[in-house]
Amino acid sequence: MQPEKIVYVSCDSATLARDLKILNEGGYELRKIRAVDQFGQTVHVETVCLLSKLNVEHHIEVELNLDEMDLTAAESKATYEEIKAYVKEQTGLQVSNLYIAQVKRKCGIIERVNYNLSKSEDSRQPKCPPEKEDAIKAALKYFKMI
Repeated sequence: MQPEKIVYVSCDSATLARDLKILNEGGYELRKIRAVDQFGQTVHVETVCLLSKLNVEHHIEVELNLDEMDLTAAESKATYEEIKAYVKEQTGLQVSNLYIAQVKRKCGIIERVNYNLSKSEDSRQPKCPPEKEDAIKAALKYFKMI
């Protein structure tokens, strides 16, 4: 019959558990559950459950693997300080976090949204000079980030 809703009343928790499992596998979801003590001073309790049919248009199943929640390969490599130190050691150039972020963005390494952007429409942000960009790219390659 596949009704949209089912009200299930049970006096036996074992059969309730068994039947709820079967109904869940059949596409029903437990919405509400209440214990009703109709026989005071006894151990007997009735259980009333409301189940509804899952609407596949409004529900999707998602399976996540915990490995997928780990850092990406690019995020696990070098820190900004390590990149700065590498560039300084290899080229003698000093680079800023801003320049590193610009080069990472150019290379497709998107880290996060910058919420500290200037409110002014005509604000000017210094652009990374080509020699520093090349040095930062070399560092990113060294750390296997690109």
